[in-house]
Amino acid sequence: MLTESIPSTYADNMGAALNKRSPADLAVSAASTRDPAVGLPAVASMRRLTESLETLHVANARQLGWSWREIAEALGVSKQTVHRKYKSVDLERIADV
Repeated sequence: MLTESIPSTYADNMGAALNKRSPADLAVSAASTRDPAVGLPAVASMRRLTESLETLHVANARQLGWSWREIAEALGVSKQTVHRKYKSVDLERIADV
């Protein structure tokens, strides 16, 4: 019979530890392990970082007068995709940070 469940401190604290690591360290962790408990959180952290960087650069591009078409071409997506993703984001506030 199973006993009381005790959470793993390793897995429970892993997300906080990954958020404090550099992007290069995250990439190494994701690429150099076969353990999904290490690799998947590293990939998720890198995805959040990538999304933040993309949003910042889209905001900067719009502030500099880039069209949605120019931004889409630079990102390798359609104009509709990039416009749909960012139409409700306050890009002026982000670019001013």
